[in-house]
Amino acid sequence: MSHTAHIRSHRKPRRSASTIAMRAGVAGGVLSTLAVAGASGSANAAEPVTQTLELPTLTADLAAQVAQSADVTQQAAASYQLQAERDAAAAKAAKEAKADLAEAKKKAAEAKKKAEEAARKEAAERASRAAERTTLSASSDTGSSTGTGSSTSTSTSTATGSAAAVVSFVQAQVGKAYVSGATGPSAYDCSGLVQAAFKQVGISLPRVSQAQSTAGTQVGLDNLQPGDILYWGGAGSAYHVGVYVGGGMFVGAQNSSTGVVEKPLSYDPPSGAVRVL
Repeated sequence: MSHTAHIRSHRKPRRSASTIAMRAGVAGGVLSTLAVAGASGSANAAEPVTQTLELPTLTADLAAQVAQSADVTQQAAASYQLQAERDAAAAKAAKEAKADLAEAKKKAAEAKKKAEEAARKEAAERASRAAERTTLSASSDTGSSTGTGSSTSTSTSTATGSAAAVVSFVQAQVGKAYVSGATGPSAYDCSGLVQAAFKQVGISLPRVSQAQSTAGTQVGLDNLQPGDILYWGGAGSAYHVGVYVGGGMFVGAQNSSTGVVEKPLSYDPPSGAVRVL
């Protein structure tokens, strides 16, 4: 035995003929299987294929156009609505402006009418006073020429008691406004001032000039005393009254132009006087 006989050889063993034959058979079987499969595939490819029709879908561009058209339509509708609202608002504003103008014209006409009435009333009062002054002047001239008349003289005595209170009150109202129908304290008409003055001493006088001109004892203009009520016009039909305060002066709420004033009797000579104190 060789000294190397116990060492295994590193060479691969030779394959036997049977092994090779078996592997060749397996390979042949695989190739046959592939051939059959290929033939089956060819047969299947020859069969008719049923196709399914699908509805066309919107492309991105077409969808964008549709959306844009919808936006335009919506904007147009909004624009029409806005214009309609503006037209309605304009019509309403025009209607309101027309109504306001008519109301303003109505108020202006009423104010003008009141102003004209006040002017006519004041003119009538002035004319009546002028007529009274003319009558008194004629009477005075006649009396002097016949020797039966006498010049008007007034008392210059200082008021006392209730008369002093009346005089003090009316003099304190000088400068206040004349307002027809007013009885104080910030404004008066002629009879309202006289009534308020005598109310201070507990005497209740009638409200209007006609009644106040007959409220006491008639006295001559040549025998006046402070606190006497002066009137213009006839007794019982007087259109104006005032209060004699002494020294040939009187206080009265004359008219809207002058307000409450203190004036000499010559400023507007009265027709008569009554004494209630």
